[in-house]
Amino acid sequence: MKPVVFLLLLQVSALADGRCFCQVTGELDDCACDVETIDGFNNEQLFPKLQTLLESDYFRFYKVNLNKPCPFWTASSHCGLKDCAVKPCSPNEVPEGIVSSSHNKYSEEANEKLSECEKAQHLGAVDVSLSYETREALQNWNKYDEEAERFCVVDDEGSPDSQYVDLLLNPERFTGYKGPEAWQIWNSIYEENCFKPYTINRPLIPNSFHSSSGGEAKTFYSWLEGQCVEKRAFYRLVSGLHASINIHLSARYLLDDTWFQRKWGHNVSEFRQRFDSELTAGEGPKRLRNLYFLYLIELRALAKVLPFFQQPTFHLYTGRPKEDKKHKEQLLQILQLARSFPLHFDETSLFSGENKEAANLREDIRLAFRNISKIMDCVGCFKCRLWGKLQTQGLGTALKILFSEQQIEALPTSSNQRPSFQLNRQEIVSLLNAFGRISTSIRELKNFRRPFLTDEAGGTVLTFWESAAPQVGPSRRRGAGGGLLRELARCRGLWRLKLKEEPVLPKIRVWTSACERQGGRSSSSGTVLVLVRSSSSERHRPAETKAVFC
Repeated sequence: MKPVVFLLLLQVSALADGRCFCQVTGELDDCACDVETIDGFNNEQLFPKLQTLLESDYFRFYKVNLNKPCPFWTASSHCGLKDCAVKPCSPNEVPEGIVSSSHNKYSEEANEKLSECEKAQHLGAVDVSLSYETREALQNWNKYDEEAERFCVVDDEGSPDSQYVDLLLNPERFTGYKGPEAWQIWNSIYEENCFKPYTINRPLIPNSFHSSSGGEAKTFYSWLEGQCVEKRAFYRLVSGLHASINIHLSARYLLDDTWFQRKWGHNVSEFRQRFDSELTAGEGPKRLRNLYFLYLIELRALAKVLPFFQQPTFHLYTGRPKEDKKHKEQLLQILQLARSFPLHFDETSLFSGENKEAANLREDIRLAFRNISKIMDCVGCFKCRLWGKLQTQGLGTALKILFSEQQIEALPTSSNQRPSFQLNRQEIVSLLNAFGRISTSIRELKNFRRPFLTDEAGGTVLTFWESAAPQVGPSRRRGAGGGLLRELARCRGLWRLKLKEEPVLPKIRVWTSACERQGGRSSSSGTVLVLVRSSSSERHRPAETKAVFC
């Protein structure tokens, strides 16, 4: 490959990177926060702690019913791809403390105290003449009260179809599930549950995979800006969730599938197809900004729910006291960190109108989101269904928390009183894991922001991760590629070089100057701006690669 061609590839890569991220900066709409503050807070402080917690037994095992029929249309078939399958846990894989239903909300000791209190106060303990039917009706009323506060449908853990799944062994990634069936899911969500009239077309037409006209996009956003802040927020939450899922699929893509290995990694082309401004008619950057909005909403929920988890009676119960205590401490540290975030979303701006009107609007949004959680049972890919159900339930739990402020503030100080606000284990696990997915998406954007260069013609794929350049003087050279690679690996950044055809590493020469001579720009950050690779006519003679650090 000629040097000038490779320089052109580099320039195109930089332009494409700008088209994805040039608008993903600055302040967010309807918020007093900016993208850069979120990036720094998440990537440097919260993300590492959260990932450690989510690897613990309490949060890695999630009970879910993946066999519910679709309530809205007849699903033609389930995905037959092997990557769509979900492997449930065997009974001996799940800690006994999690399996025991009595530990859904509290530790064994707390449950005993609550049980004694309930016996003394239960209506049936006073009036023994109540019939079985009446007592059953009272229990159903109690369930109804709990459901009335939920923004999503929660699977019945007692159902024989509900099974525990190890989330670490069933990661969210690209499964090959796509096409009309996948688009039907998102089309139903956007068209039927986001308060949009059918006369207003979205900027992208789901069934055609093509962009609509610029006039339709302008009409759509003009309509959206004319809606109340609650409905705008609802649409942006759904769009942000959609963006987050697409980032995961692009970041964990099946790059190589052979009989001896399966390699998962970042697929830049897939990412750009979903978020490049030109390839998405300007929609990609808007989707990414909506992801940051979703992050703020769920982060705010974590900050507000801290008093619930601070209750002495609450335990992350798995039956292993030392580990349970340690993990609760980790959880409280994360929630305290979330509370310390300086630019939280102000949820008091939502539903702040006239009481009756605000209550009706809140109920409309609650029912719309419950409907979206039901649509997850229509997803044909079981792994996609698993993560779709978990993330919608997690977001639904976050919304429940945000609009239960009075109940959380009124939590009793005594263990002899039943709290007016409760979360079961399903809600807790989904809340933290759903936020973990959003946090991971924000972190992955840092990777996708870095330039990825691919030289398919020469058989060499070079990936540069942005960081300070190695300190190699203009006159210093390394004859052996391996030695230089080891030196680069010791730097703060990472330089990976994959060779498809050449049997030996190419010789590499590095200059810290001469950027202007090679057509590059000077930069104080020390990032790789210019890379020139000369061609090699002989397969077994290594080509020479020159990397210029500016």
